[in-house]
Amino acid sequence: MITTLHRPLPRTLVLVGLMGAGKTAVGKRAAARLGLSFIDADQEIEIAAGCTIPDIFERYGEPAFRDLERRVIARLMRDPVQVLSTGGGAFMDPQTRAVIAEFGLSVWLKAELSVLAARTAKRSNRPLLRGGDPKELLAQLMERRHPVYALADLTVESRDGPVEETVDRVLAAIDAHLAATAATDEPAPGSTPLGQMD
Repeated sequence: MITTLHRPLPRTLVLVGLMGAGKTAVGKRAAARLGLSFIDADQEIEIAAGCTIPDIFERYGEPAFRDLERRVIARLMRDPVQVLSTGGGAFMDPQTRAVIAEFGLSVWLKAELSVLAARTAKRSNRPLLRGGDPKELLAQLMERRHPVYALADLTVESRDGPVEETVDRVLAAIDAHLAATAATDEPAPGSTPLGQMD
């Protein structure tokens, strides 16, 4: 089991994916392993709005929610390195994706429809799953959002099983990514570092 990374995490770890993918559960445990703070963007949005996300949707509509979400995540991305879980629609916004790309390392937690349906059935506070068959609505969201989630820096499977196993896969993927990045940043053997040329 990987308990930590071989290199310090240089940027905020941002978990993206559909509702039920495990972003909060995985994020909390990953943050604990890394000794970092965990922030849930949806909770921060509710604090900023002074009401729940379902209330925001009902009173002001989805566009108002997305605008607030965009501004809250932009603020959080400028905080010290931490682990941030985002709502399912956050990464769909081009401005939010740009801020995450600039200041963070994004990981898409990718789960099968059956896993998402089973997990989301346990909670009734999902505004986008109201007014229809939840599994069918999730399938539509998957079709629309998966191509965008695929733009994340890393993709990790979120399977039906212990959360710690998904955390292990996330940290292993990050570790490999950081190692590969460090390798490409190292000067080639025999090359002269800049500033030391005659």
